Amino acid sequence: VSPYVVVTPNETRRKRLQRIAKKELEDLERWKEEHRPGPIMLVPQRLGGKESEAQARQKQQMMLMQSKYQQKRKREEYVKAKKAAEEAEILKKKAIQREKAERLEVKKRQEEMQRREMFLEAQNYKTNELLNRLDVGLPKSDSCQIANPGPESTAWKRSHAYRQALQEDENRRLEKMKQEQRRKAELMEFKQKQEEEARTRAHKNEQRRVNNAFLDRLQKKTQPNNSNQPAYAG
Repeated sequence: VSPYVVVTPNETRRKRLQRIAKKELEDLERWKEEHRPGPIMLVPQRLGGKESEAQARQKQQMMLMQSKYQQKRKREEYVKAKKAAEEAEILKKKAIQREKAERLEVKKRQEEMQRREMFLEAQNYKTNELLNRLDVGLPKSDSCQIANPGPESTAWKRSHAYRQALQEDENRRLEKMKQEQRRKAELMEFKQKQEEEARTRAHKNEQRRVNNAFLDRLQKKTQPNNSNQPAYAG
C-alpha cells in the first residue's frame, strides 16, 4: 500500500466560508422579494371580429374543405402528369421504332433500286455489246445505205427507244414513291396533332367536371347552414 498523508481541516476557515455563503443566500432571497413583479392590469377590451360563432365555424369548415380539395387536386394533377409523361415516353418509343422501320424500308427500297439499276446497266451493256457486234459485221456504209437504212439500224433505234422508255418508267416510279412517302409523313403528322388536341380537350373536360362537382358539394353543404343560422345582434 502506498503511503498517504491526511490533512486536518481548518475549522476556522470552514466556518468563515459557511458564514459568507449563508449571507449571500439571504441577500439573494431579499433581492428576489424586493424585485417580485406586481399584478398585471390590462384595460378590458372586446376580442373577436364582426362574425358570429356560426359564421366563423362555417368559414373554418369551408377553408378546410378547400384545403382538402386543393390537396386532392394536386394528387390528381400529379397522377395525370405522371400518366401523361408515361404516355409521352411510350409515344416517343413508338416514334423511334416507327422511324427505324421507315429507315429500314427506305434502305430496302434503295437496295432494290440499286439492284434494278445494276440490272439495267448490265442489260444495256449486253445490248450495246450485241449492237456493236452487229455493227462490226455490217459492210461499209455508202450513200445508198444511208438513204436506205438496213434492219440492223432499225433494231438499234428500237433498242435505244426501249431503253429510254425503261428509264422514263423508272423515273416515274421513283417520283410516285417519293410522293407516297411525303403523303404518309403528312398524314402521320396530322394524326399526331389530332391526338394531342383530343388529349388536351379530355384533360380540360375532366378538370371542369371535378371543379363543378366540388362546387355542387360545397353549395349543398353551405345551404342548410345558411338556413339554420341564428341572427346575431351587436
